Amino acid sequence: MQREGMSKVKPDPEEYLRGEPNYLPGTQIEIIDPNIARGQLRYSIWDFDGTISLLREGWEHIMGPVMVEAICGEHPPTPEIEKAVAEFIDRSTGIQTIYQMEHLVEMVREFGLVPQEKILDAWGYKQIYNERLMVPVRERVRQLERGEKKVEQFTLRGSMEFLKMLYDRGMTLYCFSGTDQEDVRNEARALGADKYFEGGIFGALRPVEAYSKDKVIKEILRRFDLHGAQLLVVGDGPVELKNAKENEAVALGVASDEARGYGLNAHKRKRVVRGGADILIADFSEAQALYDYLFPAG
Repeated sequence: MQREGMSKVKPDPEEYLRGEPNYLPGTQIEIIDPNIARGQLRYSIWDFDGTISLLREGWEHIMGPVMVEAICGEHPPTPEIEKAVAEFIDRSTGIQTIYQMEHLVEMVREFGLVPQEKILDAWGYKQIYNERLMVPVRERVRQLERGEKKVEQFTLRGSMEFLKMLYDRGMTLYCFSGTDQEDVRNEARALGADKYFEGGIFGALRPVEAYSKDKVIKEILRRFDLHGAQLLVVGDGPVELKNAKENEAVALGVASDEARGYGLNAHKRKRVVRGGADILIADFSEAQALYDYLFPAG
C-alpha cells in the first residue's frame, strides 16, 4: 500500500510501524524516508552476515545458549534469564562479538549465580562461542568446496547480483562486520564476494578499540571528502543503520528470513525500522527496481 500525503519529515519509527508500509509502487520495497537524496551515491559499505552471507545463519541460536549457560552456571535456566539474553542479542546485533561478551560478563555478575572465581573474562566467553559457531560455519564452507552446495544456498537472495550492479556502476564497495577480520575475509572469499569489495573488508581486531563500524564510516567520509548522500550503508543490524544516520548516510535496511534465505522476517523488520533505515527490503530479489530508485534516470 502506498501512503498518500507523506510528510517531508522522516516519520518516527514507532509511528511508521503503527501504519501501513509505504511501498515503492509495484514492489515490496519500503520507502520509509521518501526525502533522501538519490542519484548521488558513489561509495557503499555493506554488512556481511545476514546481509550477504548465510554461512553464519542461526548464530543467535548458538550465542543464546552460550550466554544462558554462562549466567546460570550449575543452576537451571529461568524464563527471566532467557528473556534478558534474547533481548540483548536482538538489540546488539551488528556490534563486535567481544562487546557482546563484555556485556555477558556484566550479566553473569548481576544475576549472581556463578561464583566469582568461575566467571570468565570476555575473551574466554568469546572463545567458547566461536568454537561452537565455527563448527557449522566450517562445514558449510567445506560443502561449497566439495561442490555439494552452491553459493546461492549460502547467500541472501539477489545480494550478489545487486553487489555486481553497484560494482559495474563504478561504485567503490567496502565490507564491514562484527565478525573477526580474518574470518569475515575468509568467508567472503569462499562465497566469491571478496572481488567486489575493492575498498576493503574490515572486521573485529584486537585491541577492540582499533575497529568499529562507525570508525569505518567516518574514515571513508573523511578520506574522500564525501557528504552523507554519497554513501550508502547496507545492513540488517541496528548498529550499522544507526551509525549510518548519525553520519547522514543513506541507510538501506535488510529484514530477511535467513533460514529460508529470502522473504520478510517481521521481527527483523521492526528492528531495522527502529535502527533508522531509510529504505527497507526483505531481500534483493527486486534488485533492478531498487537500483532504479537509488539512481533515477535523468
